[in-house]
Amino acid sequence: MDSNGEPARWERLAPGVARRRLPGWDATTGAIAGEHGLLVVDTGATLAEGAEIRREVTALFGRRPTHIVLTHPHFDHVLGTAAFSGCEVYGAVGLDELLARERDELRSDAVRHGVDAEDAAEAADLLVRPRHAVCGELTVDLGGGRRVLLANVGPGHSGHDLAVLVPGPPEVVFCGDLVEESGEPQAGRDAVPGRWPAALDRLLALGGDEAVYVPGHGAVVDAGFVRAQRAELAARFGVS
Repeated sequence: MDSNGEPARWERLAPGVARRRLPGWDATTGAIAGEHGLLVVDTGATLAEGAEIRREVTALFGRRPTHIVLTHPHFDHVLGTAAFSGCEVYGAVGLDELLARERDELRSDAVRHGVDAEDAAEAADLLVRPRHAVCGELTVDLGGGRRVLLANVGPGHSGHDLAVLVPGPPEVVFCGDLVEESGEPQAGRDAVPGRWPAALDRLLALGGDEAVYVPGHGAVVDAGFVRAQRAELAARFGVS
C-alpha cells in the first residue's frame, strides 16, 4: 500500500481510472469505476493473478468488479477471468467461439511462455468465455455518468481486438496489444498484418490527439507514439 492506503502498483490515469503493469510479460490490466459498477480490462495469465487483480481493484475503489472486458484472446490477458465470479464478460464478436475452440492452445501457449503447467491447466479448464459480443461499438453504463465505450477496432494484433474508451478529460483508451510500448509489437499466427495499421487509425479516431493511450504492454503513451507505431507497422508489413 502507498501513503494513501492504496495498492501502490496501480497508476491513476484519470478520476476513477487506473492501470497496473503485471509481472512477467509487462501486460496491462485496467480498472474503471462508476457510481455502481467497476469494470476491469483484462485479467492476467493465471487464476492467482486474476484473484490478486480482483483484490487490489476492490481495495482501490471500495467495491467488487462487476464487468470484465477482454481486449484479445491471448493467455496473458484472459486466463485470470474465472477469478471474477459474477461479472459480466465482454469480448469482440467471435471471441466466445474462439476461446472454446482453442482452449488447449491457450494452455500450451501459457506453458511455453513460462506459466506453471498446473496453473495453466487449471485456468484453461475454468476458462470463462464472453457472454456479450461486441460488433461495432457498445456502451456500458457504470453509473454516476460514467459510460464506457467498447469498440471492435480490429482485426490487427489478433482477429478479435477490442478497445475501451473512457471519456475524459482526459480521454483514456485501453488499446490491448494493438499498441505495445515495452517492445516491438508482436505478430503471432493469429495476427492480421494487412489490417493492423487501419486498426490503429480507428484507435486514433476514437481517442483523438489529447487522449491517454494505454498499451497492452509497457508505459502509457500519447497519440504521437501511436502514429509512429502505425507507420512502423505499415512499413514492416508493406501496407499503406
